[in-house]
Amino acid sequence: MRVVISGASSGIGEALVRLYASSGHTLGLISRRKVQAAGDCVSYPVDVTDPQALAGVADDFIRRFGVPDLVIANAGISIGTSAEALEDVEKLRQVLAVNVVGMAATLAAFAPAMRKSGRGTLAGIASVAGFRGLAGASAYSASKSAAITWLESLRAELYGSGVSVVCVCPGYIDTPMTRVNRYRMPFLISAEEGARKIAGAIAAKRRLVVIPWQMAAVSVLLRLVPGWLYDRVASRAPRKPTDLPI
Repeated sequence: MRVVISGASSGIGEALVRLYASSGHTLGLISRRKVQAAGDCVSYPVDVTDPQALAGVADDFIRRFGVPDLVIANAGISIGTSAEALEDVEKLRQVLAVNVVGMAATLAAFAPAMRKSGRGTLAGIASVAGFRGLAGASAYSASKSAAITWLESLRAELYGSGVSVVCVCPGYIDTPMTRVNRYRMPFLISAEEGARKIAGAIAAKRRLVVIPWQMAAVSVLLRLVPGWLYDRVASRAPRKPTDLPI
C-alpha cells in the first residue's frame, strides 16, 4: 500500500509512520524537517501551508510510486488562546493556516489523481475539541471544528467517485502537544495506541470516528448539553498554557 502522511516527524504522525512502515508499506512523509524512517519511504521537508510545495510533493510521489492508496493529513499545532484578547488573533491565524488550510491543501494535492483512479482514502485528523468551543483553546477548537466541516464537504463532493473520506477526532493522546498541559487529561492513551486505533478506523473507512471509545461517549454528551449549562461548566475548566511557542 502507498501511504502519504503529513506531520510525520513527531507525535501521532511519527507513531503512524512506525506503524505503517512496520507493515512494509511505501511511505511519503511530509513534515517541516526531514524524517528518517526504515523501509521504502521518501521524506518531503515542506510546510503544509504552502500549496505549491504540496503540489510538487504529489507530483513527485505519484511519479515515483503511483497514486497513493491513503493520504493522512495529520499536521497540526496547538496553543492556548484567549478569544477576548486582540493580540491572540495572530495565533488564530497561524493555527487556522496549519490545521485547516494545511489539511485541505494536503488532501487536495492528491485528490484529483485519486478521483481519476477511482479508489483510495483521504483522512484528516481533527479533534474532539472541534465539537464545542473550549475556553482557553478558542483557536484550536475553531480550527478543528472547521476541519470536521471541511472533511464532510469533501466527502460529499467525492461521493460515488470510489474515494473515501475519513474524519478522525482523537481525545487526549500522549504527544509533545499534550505534555505541556498542566491539568489531568481523562482517557489519555499512548501515541502508539492512538496510531493503531486511527489506522483501524481508516481501514474500516469510518466517516467520522472519535477515539478512544470513552471520549466518543463524552463527545455525545458534549453535543447534548444545553448552551446555558455548557457555558457554566466550560468556564471553570482548566486551560492550555498561553505562554508557549507554536
